Amino acid sequence: MEKTHLLTILVSIIIGLSVLNLVFTMMVDTKLSGITGNAAADNNNPQAVQQPTNNGPTQRIKVSDNGDPSVGSKDAKVTIVEFSDFQCPYCGMFETNTYPQLKSQYIDTGKVRLVFRNFPLTSIHQNAEKAAEASDCANEQGKFWEYHAKLFANQQALDVTNLKQYASDLKLDTTKFNSCLDTGKMASAVQKDQTDGSSYGVSGTPTFYINGIKLVGAQPFSAFQTAIDSELKN
Repeated sequence: MEKTHLLTILVSIIIGLSVLNLVFTMMVDTKLSGITGNAAADNNNPQAVQQPTNNGPTQRIKVSDNGDPSVGSKDAKVTIVEFSDFQCPYCGMFETNTYPQLKSQYIDTGKVRLVFRNFPLTSIHQNAEKAAEASDCANEQGKFWEYHAKLFANQQALDVTNLKQYASDLKLDTTKFNSCLDTGKMASAVQKDQTDGSSYGVSGTPTFYINGIKLVGAQPFSAFQTAIDSELKN
């Protein structure tokens, strides 16, 4: 009788442990499946990089335009210095979704001047450096903004062959342009932009300084509108 009772207890313990082991295994499998699924999603979308966001307290800093390409009146009350990467999807979003409104409502009306500075994220965008250099080569021939638009319209095709083709499409002096690009003539200018950007606290793109106030990421037009209107009132 006593042996039977002990056997019953032992069997109950074994069954209990088996159930706990099964539950634990299922929980681990579910967790691993979630991790694998997220990794697969990122692999299927090479642009699945988290957008940079504002962090830390808002403060005004002095940001140089370095004489880089700009659009808008030099007498504008508000200057926006943009640090950007031609291969960055969020920079492309700004160019497509926000820039047209910014240009029509503030730049074309003389209220804002926008300065473009290069900040290629070479660790994740293999064509960004040469695209940045190419834009400066185009600027040398007075076609920066036309070339700038061409690059953002073709973010998936920024290898050197295509960069040269875009110069031809825009009727640039291709001999001069190709030499500029092949010799790395503008590499030091791009590096200067990156060094300056890093010293200001730029770590991702796009990053904007609105009269020295930092705004990060492909923000909606309303975010720029709020910041600009605040500066115009001062």
